[in-house]
Amino acid sequence: MPSFPTASAAAMIPATTAPRASLSVLDGIAMMVGIVIGIGIFKTPSLVAANVGSEWGFLGAWILGGAITLVGALVYGELAAAYPSTGGEYHFLKRAFGQAVGFLFAWARISVIQTGAIAAVAFVFGDYAQQIHSLGIFGGPIYAGIALAVLTLVNLVGTAPGKTTQNVFALLTLLTLVAVAVAGLSATDLPPAAPPAEATGGSGSGALGLAMVFILLTYGGWNEAAYLSAEVRDGRRNMVRVLVLSTVIIISAYVLINLAYLHVLGLQALRQSDAVAADMMRRAVGGNGTVLLSAAVCCASISTLNATIFTGARIYHALGEDLAPLRRLGLWNGEGNNPRNAVLMQSGIAAGLILFGALTHDGFQAMVEYTAPVFWFFLLLVGISCFVRRGGWDGTEPFPPPLQRLKPAVFSLTCAYLLYSSLAYTGWGALVGIAVLLLGIPLLLLVRRRQGEKAVTPTR
Repeated sequence: MPSFPTASAAAMIPATTAPRASLSVLDGIAMMVGIVIGIGIFKTPSLVAANVGSEWGFLGAWILGGAITLVGALVYGELAAAYPSTGGEYHFLKRAFGQAVGFLFAWARISVIQTGAIAAVAFVFGDYAQQIHSLGIFGGPIYAGIALAVLTLVNLVGTAPGKTTQNVFALLTLLTLVAVAVAGLSATDLPPAAPPAEATGGSGSGALGLAMVFILLTYGGWNEAAYLSAEVRDGRRNMVRVLVLSTVIIISAYVLINLAYLHVLGLQALRQSDAVAADMMRRAVGGNGTVLLSAAVCCASISTLNATIFTGARIYHALGEDLAPLRRLGLWNGEGNNPRNAVLMQSGIAAGLILFGALTHDGFQAMVEYTAPVFWFFLLLVGISCFVRRGGWDGTEPFPPPLQRLKPAVFSLTCAYLLYSSLAYTGWGALVGIAVLLLGIPLLLLVRRRQGEKAVTPTR
């Protein structure tokens, strides 16, 4: 297990400022809504429709996905309230399984999970911004790079402008999503819908399972709240509120827009659509609707990108507290109340992934494949950590222990299934992500050799 710096070594490194609890419940909800309501809801509904047998089955699957997400949010809310830290899942895994597992997760998040997610969302923004005003054949990656650079600068200034930007774009995202849904639900005199036909994937358990993969991908991102737990005011009480309220808002928004899809397109046309939201807007309000849709997706992408940059950099602070070689990277800036060095490092890696994705056929798909297996593997470990975390339950949970064990059990089983699916249904990008994760093992061994075998657990 890698050890920590001695007192003499630590004394040679400049002292760091601790994070201040400056985020309200509303700020936390805006972060979560902005991260989760991204680009998936404009793409995955047609994939879900192809694997269910009826309109009720379609809506029921989305509600079931929301319920599973809510269970995960409750698990994370309890962990974050009990163990608040800018390290989020890194902190949970280190407490449960030791520094070695925590280190590998931090490496995975820095090199694969978070930076890959940032690059993926930047590509989506670039693709839709290109629809509004084309910059030529490489316009998508150019827009992606510009968005990353601008939002990196915003977050370098400090936590206050980062959260203000998030609040504005999260509100705009919700308003545009509601506007798209209302446009669909209020549409009249629609052209005849496509005639009913059998589901392409049937309604069996296998097809439903594949539908849930797409749905839970669309609900993904709520776990980022764990990285805000040290910065939310009265975190022990408010973290659960942030996660539960934001999840309820997201479920409501998703059900509303899926009702609009069904109203305008019908289930069969929904199954056959390659761009479901664009098809709905074109059918409901004509060609001008695609401009509104592109603006909505750009807004959602900026909201998600900003929130992902904001939360992603927090892990560097926690890792820097534990490992002397990385402490400068994780230094907390007192003036901006943020980890500025970490923001720069994170965006630098993401910029490299944008360049890599620009050389592939589909940058977004390459980033999804790159991140998915590694993400679900560590989320599974977080679920298991609820059963082995050191010190046990702290007595603050609102339900008796048997019910408390049921929630992480459901969550863990769901993560195990998604891990299998992310390996079974993705391509070569998944293998690249796994290979990058495995590179963390020799790095771990190098840290052990250089710092010795004696581990010292820091006091938080």
